Formats: sequence, structure tokens, C-alpha cells
Amino acid sequence: MAFSASLLLLNSCSSSPPKNTADACHIFEEKSDWYEASQSSFEKWGVPIHLQLAFIHQESRFRHDAKPPREKLFWFIPWFRKSSAYGYAQVKDSTWDWYREKTGNRWADRDDYEDAVDFIGWYVKTTHSKLGISKWDPYRQYLAYHEGHGGYAKGSYKKKPWLTKVARRVESNAKRYRQQIASCRSRLENGSGWWPF
Repeated sequence: MAFSASLLLLNSCSSSPPKNTADACHIFEEKSDWYEASQSSFEKWGVPIHLQLAFIHQESRFRHDAKPPREKLFWFIPWFRKSSAYGYAQVKDSTWDWYREKTGNRWADRDDYEDAVDFIGWYVKTTHSKLGISKWDPYRQYLAYHEGHGGYAKGSYKKKPWLTKVARRVESNAKRYRQQIASCRSRLENGSGWWPF
């Protein structure tokens, strides 16, 4: 029994994506420490868990080492990547440095889930402060997340119909995650269902 629990704990701490990334309950039951990390971000920044999950789903599909694809030279030779975005939340080097400087979280890593959701919480709260977008509005928050505060303020997303479609998908995922979390919150908070005994 103790051995089974150890195996499950080891699995929950592994860097592989959750098996079912469409279901928040399954995500947090498989990755038992992620719910606490997301809840801590919510308590610290006021950014709801379902928005955190929707952002990560869109940006990396919960892959800790996600990177933009390489461009091709002469259509077949792997070349440079389009940006320095990396990790769960696909954060660029300069933005990550800004986050670490402003929060004092200098040892944060983009491939660490706890740091990634803390970043999302901080960035969304900053967006709320700068642009007045509700922290509970995944559609507009994602547009600002993708375009940056300056880009959003200039309306750069208005010329990108593909991006508004992506933001609507983020909004839809956030709504689904919110409903799922409501159905299993008590189980997640008291820890029941995580262990096979």
C-alpha cells in the first residue's frame, strides 16, 4: 500500500503532461500538488484557477518544456525559433525577467508548474491594473496576454481574426474547467480520491 502511494506521488511529480488535459478534476487528481499551487496563485493574485488552466492548455498543452516550432531554411533545414517563449505558460525571456524582478521570485523556472501559475496570476493582475480588464474575463485577458499590454491598448488584436478565435477557445475552455472544478472542489480540497486507499 505504501509502495503504491509512493509510485503515485512519483507520477504526480513527473514532468509529463496529464493524461486528460480537458478535465480539470482529472488534471488535479493526477498531479496532486498542482491544485495547491493554483490555489495559492488564486489567493495571492485573485486570478481564478480555471483561467490559469485555460491559459496553460492553450500555450503548452501542459508540457513543461514547450517551445515555439523552429522556422525552416529552404523549407527543410531547421532554423531559429520565432521567439524565446518557453515552458508551461510560454513566457519570453524578457517578460520572465520582468516578472522575477517585480515579484522578487528570482529563482523561478518557466518549466515549474508552481512558478508558471504564479506568473499567470501576476501577469493577469498586472493587466487588470494597467488596462482595467477583469481578472475573471479569460477572453480579453488572453488577448492582452498574447499581444502584451501595449499591443492590446493599441488594438493590435483587431487585425488578427485568428487570434480572436483562439481567445474564444480559451474562454470556452475556462468555462468548462470552471464547471468541472465546481463539481470536484470538495474532493480536491480535502485530498480524498488522490490515494488508492
